[in-house]
Amino acid sequence: MKPAPSTETQASAPVRAVPGAWAPLQTALFRNLWIATIVSNVGTWMQDVGAGWLMTSLSSSPSIVALVEAADSFPLMLLALPAGALADIVDRRRLLIVIQFYLLIVTATLGILTLLDMVTAWMLLGFVFVLGVGNAVMLPAWSAIVPELVPHDEMPSAVALNSVAINAARAVGPAIAGVLVAAVGVWLVFVLNALSYVGILAVLLRWRREHHKSTLPAERFLTAIRVGMRFVTHTHALQVVLIRGGAFFVFASATWSLFPLIVRRELGRGPEIYGLLLTCIGIGAVVGAMLLPRVRARISRDALVAGSSALYALAALALAYVQNIGLLAVAMLATGVAWISILSALQVTAQMTLPGWVRARGLASFFVVFMAGMALGSILWGQVATHIGIPAALTIAALGMVAAIGLTWRFKLGQHQVLDFRPTLDWPAPVLAETPEPDSGPVMVTIEYRVQPSKRAQFVTAMQAVREMRRRNGAYFWELFHDSADTARFVECFMDESWIEHLRQHERASVSDREIRQRAKQFMVEGESTISQHWLADRES
Repeated sequence: MKPAPSTETQASAPVRAVPGAWAPLQTALFRNLWIATIVSNVGTWMQDVGAGWLMTSLSSSPSIVALVEAADSFPLMLLALPAGALADIVDRRRLLIVIQFYLLIVTATLGILTLLDMVTAWMLLGFVFVLGVGNAVMLPAWSAIVPELVPHDEMPSAVALNSVAINAARAVGPAIAGVLVAAVGVWLVFVLNALSYVGILAVLLRWRREHHKSTLPAERFLTAIRVGMRFVTHTHALQVVLIRGGAFFVFASATWSLFPLIVRRELGRGPEIYGLLLTCIGIGAVVGAMLLPRVRARISRDALVAGSSALYALAALALAYVQNIGLLAVAMLATGVAWISILSALQVTAQMTLPGWVRARGLASFFVVFMAGMALGSILWGQVATHIGIPAALTIAALGMVAAIGLTWRFKLGQHQVLDFRPTLDWPAPVLAETPEPDSGPVMVTIEYRVQPSKRAQFVTAMQAVREMRRRNGAYFWELFHDSADTARFVECFMDESWIEHLRQHERASVSDREIRQRAKQFMVEGESTISQHWLADRES
């Protein structure tokens, strides 16, 4: 598996006990999958070390070596949104099983070809890209199943434990890979990674996933992508996560993409030191994950991301200019702490902004930004290093990371708020003279309000939140009108692509959405209620 970038809750009165960091492991399914994930991630980190080191043997060009990270990241950048749509409309368990088989076969093939000494630089990039495609399809579904594995109040701990699994593997995998590459050869780490998928397959095959079937047919693929994009563009909290993440990842990618060359050319060391330093990053990340609950209780997510970005930048400067392995190990520990702190803060925030029906698509947008920053940044820093040298490239990246802290500070991640996405099912069913065809449309809905004359301005302001709610739930048009002859009479108008898409809006209505509507309705004339009408498009046959 590839490392997935990983929301907290603030107890409201009365204060209740917060589940411990290890509480999710009491659930057998989560525990078994977590252990299998550690094994799989050990294999993945071993393969990353092997691929990076093999490329330095096949090519000495910084731009080519940096393409390994780009080839791994580009598929997720390109395919994450379609993969998220797929994960939201098919059985996620079955999708994950198919992808695990795919990754096993491709990785085993790479190992055999490497053993036979048939791999070239461009062939290696091709295999890394093909494996990246598998990870691109897997990651949205993998992240979206977390709420299905543990109780809701344990989800922040489950997200943190997934980060621990990734980074515990990072602490072990590179060290093992460094020894195996030096003693036997790169081919062995590829073969062992292929075998590491067996554990996850065994757990997934035994999982009897509960199906919460809708009374409506599954969304169509292209419609699901459009609706997912609409949700992202009308969810401010998620957009903040994407902005803060993008500003960090594009500069952070310099460390990852140039790391193999730093060890081999700048330090003149072998794969053992490369694996050792990567292990230090993993150890730092595990330590950081264990410290995070205490840190989050004392500072805001914004301060956590800013401070961790500054720490990451300092470690990048150390990597550029320090030659002492001991000091570099300390810098890599700091890199791991900073990396996991930022990923955890961003991914947990993203998780808490997403209802179940669009969770995979929303997380996919985060992965797109994550991998776009890593892929495009890898190409950028490879080119920069080719022209001005590796230390100068890392220096520029570190300074850019610090500058990004100030430039993005006004985009606040928030504190510990949790939205209630439980369905209300309190939106009255439309009155029908005849049953429309599911694909007939578009559908226009009008809702009439009679507002207190003195509260018109407050009502209009409150309705902007209603606008965003309608749009992220699927409406492609929304407007608020008032009667020219009666300024207290307002009509909300929104449109859905089809009748079936409008019925899905009814299913998606949540407790949080109801609270948004109630905030607008409080400005209505006392005793008045809203009047809804549904309008179906007529076209000449």
